Amino acid sequence: MKKTLALLAMLTLSACAGTPDLDDEVLSKRSLDLEKFFEGETVAHGQFQDLFGKVQRRFDVEISGTWDGRVLTLVEDFTYDDGETEQRIWTLEKTGEDTWKGTAPGVLGIATGREIGDTFNWTYRIDLPVRKGTMRVDFDDWMWLLTNDRMLNRAYVSRYGVRIGEAIIVFEKK
Repeated sequence: MKKTLALLAMLTLSACAGTPDLDDEVLSKRSLDLEKFFEGETVAHGQFQDLFGKVQRRFDVEISGTWDGRVLTLVEDFTYDDGETEQRIWTLEKTGEDTWKGTAPGVLGIATGREIGDTFNWTYRIDLPVRKGTMRVDFDDWMWLLTNDRMLNRAYVSRYGVRIGEAIIVFEKK
């Protein structure tokens, strides 16, 4: 009975938690050009927090980006706080003035994204490597350009439609 009540409480909390929206008021005059920001070398520092705010894992990422005028390729080399490493290679295609689609190993189907002002929203389903194998999760990934060389990323992570945590990352141009 206690487990059932805990599960119901968690579902209620996750259903009430709000997320950003591309129609939210614009707070800066900055304009994000994803391809310009990620072309070249970028470093990121982040952590994953569970639904209750407990930090589960921290990581650093070295990112090498190339832009050919249509496709942005991001080679991401992760180093986790426990010494584990992982590489993910994203291939992102600009499909319109402010729209993107992309793929990476483990991503199921096509990731889609949209830029508006200083904001980028990116959604996808992925078989995410975890300490004990992989876990199929959905990402609702939000990025905000803070300065010309710094971007904040907050990714809402859910499983079976229930939020299980968030990844918070700061990207910095080298």
